[in-house]
Amino acid sequence: MMSDSPAPALDFRTEPAAYRHWRLHIAAPVAELILDVDESAGTAPGYELKQNSYDIGVDIELADAVQRLRFEQPNVHVVILRSGKANIFCAGANIRMLAGATHVHKVNFCKFTNETRNALEDASAYSGQRYLAALGSTAAGGGYELALATDHLLLIDDGNAAVSLPEVPLLAVLPGTGGLTRLTDKRFVRRDIADVFCTLEEGARGARALAWGLVDEIAPRSQFDASVRARAEMMAAQSDRPVNAVGIALPPLRRQTDPNGDLHYPFLDVRFAGATAALTLSGPGDELPDDPAEVHAQGAGIWLLALLRALDDALLHLRANASTVGTLIFRSSGDVARVLRHDAWLDAHASLWWVREIQLFAKRTLKRLDMTSRTLAALIEPGSCFAGVLAEIAFAVDRSYMLDGGRVDSNLPPATITLTKSSFGTLPMSNGLTRLQTRFYGHDNAAARLGKLVGEALDAQQALAAGLITFAPDDIDWDDEIRMFMEERASFSADALTALEANLRFVGPETMETKIFARLSAWQNWVFQRPNAVGDQGALKRYGTGQRPTFDKTRV
Repeated sequence: MMSDSPAPALDFRTEPAAYRHWRLHIAAPVAELILDVDESAGTAPGYELKQNSYDIGVDIELADAVQRLRFEQPNVHVVILRSGKANIFCAGANIRMLAGATHVHKVNFCKFTNETRNALEDASAYSGQRYLAALGSTAAGGGYELALATDHLLLIDDGNAAVSLPEVPLLAVLPGTGGLTRLTDKRFVRRDIADVFCTLEEGARGARALAWGLVDEIAPRSQFDASVRARAEMMAAQSDRPVNAVGIALPPLRRQTDPNGDLHYPFLDVRFAGATAALTLSGPGDELPDDPAEVHAQGAGIWLLALLRALDDALLHLRANASTVGTLIFRSSGDVARVLRHDAWLDAHASLWWVREIQLFAKRTLKRLDMTSRTLAALIEPGSCFAGVLAEIAFAVDRSYMLDGGRVDSNLPPATITLTKSSFGTLPMSNGLTRLQTRFYGHDNAAARLGKLVGEALDAQQALAAGLITFAPDDIDWDDEIRMFMEERASFSADALTALEANLRFVGPETMETKIFARLSAWQNWVFQRPNAVGDQGALKRYGTGQRPTFDKTRV
């Protein structure tokens, strides 16, 4: 069992030289991402990562590898996922880890794993960097779920290797990283066949796996490697990625922690005060050169890329290491005009592969913000620069407050908010809608009305009239309004707020992503608290002991 002592803080920053579980081989246009888990390198004591099973540390490395392949390896068109062990592709999430982890950790683990799988699919759909699962041995549970996130599954047909989702019969839980949803919504497996498959401990092999639509291709052992190579070459030929381009290196992310525990990144500060964290995003310090080559030469120092890396890391840190921080307050500081010029430059050069990657990273980071189980609020004050991509943060939050006019003790001009093309399609949410479409869902004239405001610096009363903010207190009421909001929020049940916010953030159509995060994650969240799974006689606790679990048969 895992130790009862406090777990060490999770650090989501890593790089290939520090990987313990993955190996990356590049031979453009093909890369191999090889899972070879170090059994002794779990993120917490009390379990071994046998059979290529994984914990959050394995997924932290995977997320980093997927990100680096997109930015650092533009000439890679296909990524082959395969195992470095002869007898197993991946056995899924480590059972001992799940049995001993806190509920909070399990929820964050499942959420991060889902986001990583979605990032892999995002690379396939929008970056021209496609993924091939070379299943030379059995892929079970989360291992098969990882394979399901790829474009093509090629299974060895040797009478032994299988794919399976055995969580229900073995563990009394669910395939919680999107397995059920991807079967039906991505692979279009019939629901009755999916029902049979998900209740078979042994899963499906060879011809049956192919007939049921669980894999795309099978090959005998004698032809397996050749089939993988041939399929990778076919997939690479379909990519629009460049052939002889220079990547953007992602050096270690700079993050300083002061004695108070506050975090300081390039262009982002995170300051803690009780159950609140204030995140201040800084605008660019310099103009972008006209020449794209000069901008590319800035590498990871490009303002928006540097800010996104910081914000992404901060959100993960807050989720994993600050569970009692219930409210995130977003502020911004900088030259609005300069932010708008950066935004316009990126839009004008969106056909460049690396600009596309920055914009796609902005989409993924904002989705991570949407999925963060905290109250989100924006304070738009004199000196703010909520414009362009940064305006999306003001539209992502649960409430926004904009100061009407200036401060009596400040010479800064009144705050404004400015819409650009970024808010009209470049950065969709998981429901497939923009944040403005989500905000004004069911209001058919909203897009046309708001489109006329693009480029205008809207003051508080104009933004309020347009429906872009929630409240616009003046200087007399500002401090009291913000204080009462935070005190009220702190008085509510954290569970009720999480449910409230998650329900209200995602209106409109349901997509595969929203199902994975909302419906499936909600069931997994519930199941992981039930004694049939985690009780002393439950399946997770008794797994591997030789004792059968004892189930309460009451249907709830």
